[in-house]
Amino acid sequence: MEGALEEDVLDEDNQDLFINFTPEVQKAIDEVLPSKDPLDEPDFNSIDYINSLFPTEQSLSNIDEVVAKMENKIHSIDNEISTVVRGQITASQDGRQALDEAQKVIKQLFQHIKNIKEKAEKSEEMVREITRDIKQLDCAKRNLTLAITTLNHLHMLVGGVDTLKSLTLRRLYGEIALPLQAISEVMTHFENYSDIPQIKSLSDQVKSIHVELAEQITHDFKEAFSGTNKTSIPNKQLAQACLVVSILEPKVKRDLLKWFVNLQLQEYNHLFQETEDTAWLDKIDKRYAWIKRHLLEFEDRLGNLFPQSWEVSERIAVQFCRNTRDELSKIMLKRKSEIDVKLLLYAIQKTSTFENLLARRFTGVTLRDDDTSAEPDLGGKSPFSGLIGDCFIPHLEIYIESIDRNLSDLIERFVQDSKQTQPTEATDTQAPILPSCPDLFVFYKKSMIQCTQLDKGQSMLSLTKTFQKYLHEYSEKLLQNNLPKIETQSLGTSVQLLTRDLQKMSTSGLIQNFSSLLKEGEITRFNKDELAKICCILSTAEYCLETTQQLSDKLKEKIEQALAERIDLSKEQDNFHKVISNCILILVQDLENACEPALTAMSKGLFPRSSASPGARVPLGHASPSARLWPRLCEAPPPTKLAPPPLKSFCLQIQWQNVDTVGDQSSYITAITTHLKTTIPIIRDNLSHSRKYFTQFCIKFANSFIPKFIQHIYKCKPINTEGAEQLLLDTHMLKTILLNLPSISSQINRQAPASYTKVVTKGMTKAEMILKVVMTPVDPSKAFIEQYRKLLPECQLNDFYKILDMKSVKRQEQAVLVDVFKAYKA
Repeated sequence: MEGALEEDVLDEDNQDLFINFTPEVQKAIDEVLPSKDPLDEPDFNSIDYINSLFPTEQSLSNIDEVVAKMENKIHSIDNEISTVVRGQITASQDGRQALDEAQKVIKQLFQHIKNIKEKAEKSEEMVREITRDIKQLDCAKRNLTLAITTLNHLHMLVGGVDTLKSLTLRRLYGEIALPLQAISEVMTHFENYSDIPQIKSLSDQVKSIHVELAEQITHDFKEAFSGTNKTSIPNKQLAQACLVVSILEPKVKRDLLKWFVNLQLQEYNHLFQETEDTAWLDKIDKRYAWIKRHLLEFEDRLGNLFPQSWEVSERIAVQFCRNTRDELSKIMLKRKSEIDVKLLLYAIQKTSTFENLLARRFTGVTLRDDDTSAEPDLGGKSPFSGLIGDCFIPHLEIYIESIDRNLSDLIERFVQDSKQTQPTEATDTQAPILPSCPDLFVFYKKSMIQCTQLDKGQSMLSLTKTFQKYLHEYSEKLLQNNLPKIETQSLGTSVQLLTRDLQKMSTSGLIQNFSSLLKEGEITRFNKDELAKICCILSTAEYCLETTQQLSDKLKEKIEQALAERIDLSKEQDNFHKVISNCILILVQDLENACEPALTAMSKGLFPRSSASPGARVPLGHASPSARLWPRLCEAPPPTKLAPPPLKSFCLQIQWQNVDTVGDQSSYITAITTHLKTTIPIIRDNLSHSRKYFTQFCIKFANSFIPKFIQHIYKCKPINTEGAEQLLLDTHMLKTILLNLPSISSQINRQAPASYTKVVTKGMTKAEMILKVVMTPVDPSKAFIEQYRKLLPECQLNDFYKILDMKSVKRQEQAVLVDVFKAYKA
C-alpha cells in the first residue's frame, strides 16, 4: 500500500511538471536537438527509468554513484539554463534597440516618398498647362486644313460641273474622262453635306451629267453600228467614250455590252434558227465554226475599240454558249425521237472540244464577275465546262440505254465464249480467272470515264444501276451457272446392297453379276479439269469482289457529292461472296463423296485382305473362290473422272465384334488418304493466290467430314475391345493425316493455320474419346459413367445410347445405366 501511495504521489508530481507539446512541435525539437537520452523522451516515465537503473536488489549497492551522476547532471543543466536566460536578456535589449532604429528609418522613408509624390503632382500639372495650348493649336490646325480642303473640293466641283457640261455638249469624251473621275471622287467628300442646298444642287447637276453622258454614248454606239455604219470601223471617239462609261454606274456598262453582244450574234441567231437544216445536231460543228470565225473578225476590226478589261470577246463567246444551249434544248425536246446515241455522243464530243477551246482562250472572268450570271459553281473546274453541254444531260438516258444494250451483248458473248474457251491458267503473279472478267471491268472503267465527262449527277447514278444489273448477271450466268454439278447417288444404299448380295451370292453368280454391282457402287467425281474450273470460278469471284469494291469507291469519288451516299454495291458483292461459298461447298461435297465409300465400308466391316485378323469369322488368308476373284475383277480401266475405287481394296464383311488382334491402319484409311493426296494438291495449286479461301475450304471440309466420320463410328456395332482398338488406331492415323491436310503431298512443309488445326483437333479428339469410352468396361456402372463424363463432357444422352449400342449392352442393362447417368448428371 505504501509503495502504491508513493507511486501515486510521484505521478501527481510528474503531471504538474510535465509539459505537453503538439506532435508538430515535438517533431521539430527532435530534428533540431536529436537525443537518445531517456530523459528527453516526450513520454518519459520516472518509475520505469529508475527500474531500468536498479533492476535488482544487488544493483542498489552503487546507488551513491548514480545519485552523484544525477547531481552533476542537474548542476550542468542549471548552468546551461542560467547562461541561456542571461543571453535572452541581452538579446532582448539589442532587439528593442534595433526595432527603434528601424522605426526611425521608416519614418524618414515615408517622408521622402511623400515629398516625391508632391513634386510629381506639380510636374503633371505643369505638363497639362503646357500641352493645353498645344492641343488647342492642333485642333485649330485640323479644322483649318479641313476647311481649306473642303473649299478646294467645292471650287473643283463648281468649276468641274461647268466644264463637264461644256465637254458633254461637244462630245469630247477623251477630255471628259479625267475630270469626271475627279468630280466623282470629290462628290464622296460631300455626302455628309447633302442637306446644304448649294451642295445638293451641285450633286443633282453631277447626276444629271452622268445620265446625259450615258444616254449620249449609248446613242452614239447605236448610231455607229446601225444601218450602213454597221460594218464600218467606228472612230476614235467611241473608244474614248468607253473610258467614260467605265466611270459611270456599272449598269450603263452592262446595258451597253448586252446590246452590243446581242448585235454581234444577230447573224448567228438567224442562220441557226430552229427551222434551218443547220440547227440540228448533225450540223453542230457549223455553229462552232461560225463563232470562231466571227471572233477572229471581231478582234481584227474592233479589238482596239473596247478596253481590254471589258473582255468583250469572252462576253460574246459566253452569250453564244447560252444562246446555243437554249436553242439546242428546245429543238432536242421537239425532235427527241430522232436522237440516237451515235448522234448524241457526236454532238457532245464536238461541244466538249469547243468548251475546252474556250477554256484555253479565255479566263472566264466574265462568268465569275457577272452578278446576273446563273451559272453553277463548277468546283474548281473550267468555267466553260457544261456551259453548252448541260443541255444534253436530260437526254443521256439514251446513252445509258446504249450502255445497257452493249453490256447485254457483252454478257451473251461471254456466255458463248465460256463454252468454247478454257479458263486462264495460274501463274506466279496471277490467279486463274475467266478471261471475260477483266474485259467486263475494262468496259466498266471506260463507260465510267465517258459518263464522268458527260454528267456527274443523275446520269452517273443511272450508270451505276446498269453496272449493278450486269454484275448480278455476270455472277449468275458466267460464274454460278458454270459451276459443275455434283451427280448425287445413294452411296450408302449401293454399298449396303452390294454387301448383302456378296454374302448371298455364289461363286458362279459372282462373275455374271459383278459388273453391274461394281457399277452400282461407283460415284461420279470431278476430274482435274473440272476441279480447276471450280477454282477458277472461285478466283474470278474473288477478283470481281475486290474490283467491285474499287468500282464502288471510284463511283463515289466521281459522282456529285450529294449523290455519293446512294452508291451501294454491297448486294453485288454479296452475290460474289455467295459464288465463293458455293465453290467451296462443291469442292467439299466432291471430296466427301470420294471418302463416302470408305466410310461406309468401315461401318460395314469390309476389311482389307492384308489386315484381317487370323481369328476372324472367315479367315482372309483362306478366302473363298469368290473372294480370291475380287482383286482381279476390280482391275478395270480407270474411269475418265476421278472415281474412287472403294471396292477394289476390300474383301468380305467381318463383324467388328469378331476382331481379336490389332493390325496396321485399315484399307479404308488408306483409301481416304489416297483421295486427299489426289484432290487437295489440285485445289491448293489452283488456289495458290487465294490462300484464305483454300484455308476456308480445309476448315469447311473438316467441319463436315469429321462429324460424318463420327456418325460412321457409331455404326460400327457391335464391336469388341480389339475392334475398338483397331478403330482407335485408324482414327489416330486419320487425325494425323487431317492435321497435315493443307500441305499434304507438298514439297513445302507449311504449318497448318491455327484455326484449321483447332477444328481438326477438337473433332478427332472427340472421335478418339468415343472409342476410349467404348473400350471401358460397363461394370462397375458408376466408374463407366464417370469415365464417360470425363472423356465426353459435352455429349448428351443420345450419344450415350449410341455408345451402349456399340457395346451390345442389353436393353434392360441400358435402362439401369441410363438411370445412373441421369442421376450422375443431376
